[in-house]
Amino acid sequence: MIDSYGPWAVIAGGSEGVGAAFAHRLADAGLNLVLIARKPGPLAETAEAVRAKGVEVRTLELDLVSPDPLKKVREVTDGLDVGLLVFNAGANSYGHEFVTGDLDRFQDVIDLNITAQLAFTHHFGGLMKERGRGGILLVGSLAGYMGQPQISIYSAAKAFGRVFAEGLWLEMREHGVDVLELVLGVTRTPAMERAGLNMDIPGLNVAEPDDVAREGLEHLKDGPVWVAGGNYELARKRSGHPRDKLVAGTYKAMQELLPDPA
Repeated sequence: MIDSYGPWAVIAGGSEGVGAAFAHRLADAGLNLVLIARKPGPLAETAEAVRAKGVEVRTLELDLVSPDPLKKVREVTDGLDVGLLVFNAGANSYGHEFVTGDLDRFQDVIDLNITAQLAFTHHFGGLMKERGRGGILLVGSLAGYMGQPQISIYSAAKAFGRVFAEGLWLEMREHGVDVLELVLGVTRTPAMERAGLNMDIPGLNVAEPDDVAREGLEHLKDGPVWVAGGNYELARKRSGHPRDKLVAGTYKAMQELLPDPA
């Protein structure tokens, strides 16, 4: 992996959950890391753990909805030979009905899941195109396959991410740059737990962070989209028609999983 994607990897959202799992797996493969995250405690803990594996680690405490986050990222990464971008920062869903919600909060969802992702991909993807090799792994969600109440903007942003990855994959493959959107289902992460999702429903398919990180890296060359955690058939069904019956029926089936709005 270091020959194809090294010697440096940038992980946005690299402090806990799936991001931390990526950090450990990439450190095991010998890649140096730039870890970017909002929470200083988990960020420092993950950096210390992967640094102990013998790789160089730089950290940047940064909220990606702040103005021009790429400027601060470049202060840490300019001069490094970055061959892999993992954009895993996208947990902000702001659960609220759209017409009664706060537009500024919805804008934060868009800025994190779309605007920041585009800025990172544009910058690092351009460098990878010039060097003639590299990888871009964008972490997506099954939420992007279907509109849902309370998280309509988040679902729409994740749908954007998948379609964007498909077009980018076509553009970059002839330049030696692999592009993959890794679609996650229910995954046992701190962000999911903080959201209050009920992951103890009998029969619910719950993935572990290390398993989906492994899948993503193993299938980085199998773009443009890889659905992790055994959820391929579910993603296929959510892409079907007629949309009215499919959307309403799937939401009804999911209500047991969702936290109580109260």
